[in-house]
Amino acid sequence: MNSHTTLFQRTFLFAALAAVFCAPLAQAREKKAPSAKAANQYPAFDTHPNEQVTIAIDPCDDQRNCDFFRLPYVRHSLIPVRVIITNDSDTALNLDQARMQFISANSDKIPAATLDDINRRLFSTNQAKGTKIPLTPITIHHTPVDKKITDDDADFGFQSTTVNPHSTVAGYLFYDVKGLDDPPLKDAEIYIKMIHTLDGKKELFAFSIPFNKWHAASTTPAK
Repeated sequence: MNSHTTLFQRTFLFAALAAVFCAPLAQAREKKAPSAKAANQYPAFDTHPNEQVTIAIDPCDDQRNCDFFRLPYVRHSLIPVRVIITNDSDTALNLDQARMQFISANSDKIPAATLDDINRRLFSTNQAKGTKIPLTPITIHHTPVDKKITDDDADFGFQSTTVNPHSTVAGYLFYDVKGLDDPPLKDAEIYIKMIHTLDGKKELFAFSIPFNKWHAASTTPAK
């Protein structure tokens, strides 16, 4: 066996091993969330017949049920909740000012976590870099948001704040339930207000979607 043959074999072996070990990682990155259905196809939803708008929620309280995320949010007491909005009216809606709050059984009002909030929960702030202000002893500290968090937001968050007529949009929000009674979703709800028509002339009535509806459906034995 000459040196050229040995080099070729080694190169081939390295490529084969790389393919074996990298394939599972590639498959993990390719995982996608289930396609969004019309909001009234989910167990937990609230419909406003006069406004012709339905909003549903689909939470994930078990990491195994939402393993398409790049990071284990549930293990860090961050509950992903998919909010699905179906607009059956002839008027487009605007979500720019919408407030989507988690209301606990004890009436705690928890806003959706920002990317910075999520980053602080999952990663140590000791890794944050600082910017020194010239001629002063002051350092401004910045906590860079991990790329996996921003990628998850890009892939699974709301892609648009406009809900066109006769269409459905959906996106995942994260709620910090650390410190709440266990299980945190019991008797809790998502309260959504300040959705406007795109022209700004009308504000929709608030929506209230209890998690108990979702829980009842998820624990009902299949027939």
